[in-house]
Amino acid sequence: MQFEVNDVINTINSILFSEYVVYALLLTGLIFTLWSGFGQYRALTHGVSVIRGKFDKKDDPGAISHFQALSAALSATVGLGNIAGVALAVAIGGPGAVFWMWVIGLLGMALKMTEVTQSMLTRDTTDPNNPHGGPMYVVDNLFKKAGGRLGATIGGIFCFTLVLSAITGGNMFQAWNVAAVTTQYFEIPGVSGIEKTSNFNPETFAIGVILAIIVGCVIVGGIKRIGSVAGKLVPFMCLLYLGAGIVVLLLNIGQIPELIMLIVKYGLGFGDAPASGAFLGGSVGYAAMWGIKRALFSSEAGQGSAPIAHSAAKCNEPVREGIVAGLEPFIDTLVVCTVTALIILASGAWNRGPEATFGEAAAISFSLEDDEWRLTTPALPSKNDEAKRVNGVAAEDTGWSLNDSVFMMLRAGQDENTGDNLHRISGSVTSGADGNFAVAWEPYDAIYDEAGDAIPVSIESNGVWANYPGASLTAHAFDRTIPGLGKWLVVIAAWLFAISTMISWSYYGEQGVIYVFGSEGPFSVVAITLYRLVYTVLVAISTMGFITTDAELDMWTTLGLGAMLVANIPIMWIYGPQAMRAYHTYIGKLKKGEFKENAE
Repeated sequence: MQFEVNDVINTINSILFSEYVVYALLLTGLIFTLWSGFGQYRALTHGVSVIRGKFDKKDDPGAISHFQALSAALSATVGLGNIAGVALAVAIGGPGAVFWMWVIGLLGMALKMTEVTQSMLTRDTTDPNNPHGGPMYVVDNLFKKAGGRLGATIGGIFCFTLVLSAITGGNMFQAWNVAAVTTQYFEIPGVSGIEKTSNFNPETFAIGVILAIIVGCVIVGGIKRIGSVAGKLVPFMCLLYLGAGIVVLLLNIGQIPELIMLIVKYGLGFGDAPASGAFLGGSVGYAAMWGIKRALFSSEAGQGSAPIAHSAAKCNEPVREGIVAGLEPFIDTLVVCTVTALIILASGAWNRGPEATFGEAAAISFSLEDDEWRLTTPALPSKNDEAKRVNGVAAEDTGWSLNDSVFMMLRAGQDENTGDNLHRISGSVTSGADGNFAVAWEPYDAIYDEAGDAIPVSIESNGVWANYPGASLTAHAFDRTIPGLGKWLVVIAAWLFAISTMISWSYYGEQGVIYVFGSEGPFSVVAITLYRLVYTVLVAISTMGFITTDAELDMWTTLGLGAMLVANIPIMWIYGPQAMRAYHTYIGKLKKGEFKENAE
């Protein structure tokens, strides 16, 4: 049943996040970049002045300040996408993925400016102290002028994708990664001894329950409490993470120029990134897709989510808030994501060598059973000295723990994504019959040639790698430079980033519910209360153990991301001319000096 569900979701994702959707988004970002006269410059100059409060006015409609609105939106974007998503992109796509993250970061600034300006132009300020806005209000306003309820229908469809993205990428992705990276380093008192099953992990679930309680306590206070918490949390967590990251990069400063060259080389397609160590290799198209996908997930450019937070800002100039929003992809992607990517590359975590090596090649064998290759290996050897140093393991210990995720490299049929026939076969550490550790390897599906014969498989080397999914790879990258740093920094950052993201995305989804069911009346109260309850419960449920791999995690986050992109891109195109006219009018007034600081 699980296999069938995954197949259905992956099929939907192949449509929602097809190359044509990516091309449409890149084209949209490029057009608005040119149409705004490279408005990214205005975001980095005028936008900074705005968030410093130079143009604030107390009687402007709205609930939160420009800075709080930016912090609330950033708390949704500067999350585990910056730690786990970037790690996933680099581990699978290689250095070239970083180049395409930069492209999305730059184009994303124009996308954010445009979509937030659109929402500010059409936001509902019936209650000036609690305004509502977002793509659903944009499309509703556009079609309402022509009569009929088509706009409301399209807005409702967008709200469905909004809630879907909130509970997947904004919720499940965050909670799962926090649980994974926390339990990798720490045992949870009182539950670490409880038996795990294939569908339930008590340690990760305990983390999920704690997260659910924290998130639930914040989201009941609405946007004012979310804005207040985000305004304090976001600057602290960014400075903490970036400060430690810069220290690591300084210790590896000699490698940075070469890494920049590799990023540009493989990003522009001057050759495919070759397989090396734990890296399977990747074509330029594969690197681009992973870089774009993870940058989009991290920055949320073009998704239509950030306009919902910015629509609550105290502002009487719609374009002004749009310019502020342009800062988000710069901070999120061009700063935070880049630091993470360079740390993973400079530390060698992305193409690291094996942590242990089987000594007896003859004892490693494959057998074909029911169209699946079964791998048999001898007792798992201890980790090597370097791996023990990085992981802070005593010399007399093996370095392994029960249920550790591991993999080996094998040769099989060619992978069209990497252009190589190198693959991973995964397993988990178990207790052997002789009291030593062993590995239970997952079956590997046989690949057949045109004659109907199974293509033989073979182990590339006797090396065994520890698997570091998502945020765990970033933690490992820190540890490779300063042993022990990743354990504390990434775990603390993961908690802060995840909590900030989940509280902001809960508000986004809630605004979708309000659009559909209204903001007043008993039916609306029931719908909003039910949404908050379900959202909070899903925080814990996602950590129970039914999501076990990065592939499954990416599947669900891609579903939410792709659905919102497909819904929001047409809205941006339809209302784009109005937003650009308003933008150029505002910039004209700004150049003439018509806006006086703190005296409008």
